[in-house]
Amino acid sequence: MGLTFINALVFGVQGNTLRALGKDTPLNQFLAGSAAGAIQCIICCPMELAKTRMQLQGTGEYKLKMKNYKNSLDCLIKIYRMEGLRGINRGMVSTLIRETPSFGFYFLTYDCMTRYLGCEAEDSYVIPKLLFSGGMSGIVSWLSTYPVDVIKSRLQADGVGGVTQYNGILDCVRKSYHEEGWRVFTRGLTSTLLRAFPVNAATFATVTVFLMYMRSEDDLRECEPGPVIQQPSSL
Repeated sequence: MGLTFINALVFGVQGNTLRALGKDTPLNQFLAGSAAGAIQCIICCPMELAKTRMQLQGTGEYKLKMKNYKNSLDCLIKIYRMEGLRGINRGMVSTLIRETPSFGFYFLTYDCMTRYLGCEAEDSYVIPKLLFSGGMSGIVSWLSTYPVDVIKSRLQADGVGGVTQYNGILDCVRKSYHEEGWRVFTRGLTSTLLRAFPVNAATFATVTVFLMYMRSEDDLRECEPGPVIQQPSSL
């Protein structure tokens, strides 16, 4: 449910920001992507908080005889009643630190890959090229900020079961490193990358192809020749 709104917001903000910046350059692609990543945190943070709490419920050290949450919405409502807006936005700073540069690299990589592969609308191999470009964009995006994601997840899970371990981002980094070493910051990376490639390949290819076919023939004739990556800018 959250990803539906997140993707709409991300591609909309990125496209309009790039258009506002005036020129479709690698730097502007990064800046537009970063802006989109920062703004979508207002949805992403509460969504991932609920997901984390739901996944932890009834497992491991958080195992309880009765489940606290019926579903994600019930989870957010109960967190709000107990902790207010601050509880709903737990991990917002770390989410912002993760998402801002992550989406910058996300759109920058896609732009560079499609230009390098020569993704043109008339190319018979444009779909495979778009899928590959989107998949690689997702991998680069996660690699760029994955350690921050580990810290964010730990902060959002902190307090479940009534036990609070961390006083903030730096305290979480210090304690995690002290107890588990540097490998803690790459825990779960393999499964994340295995998911990232197909998900982002499908996302980018779908958005790009949809925009290509939604354009009228007159709009296509007016566009300057260039890689398909320019299409999301039309948002």
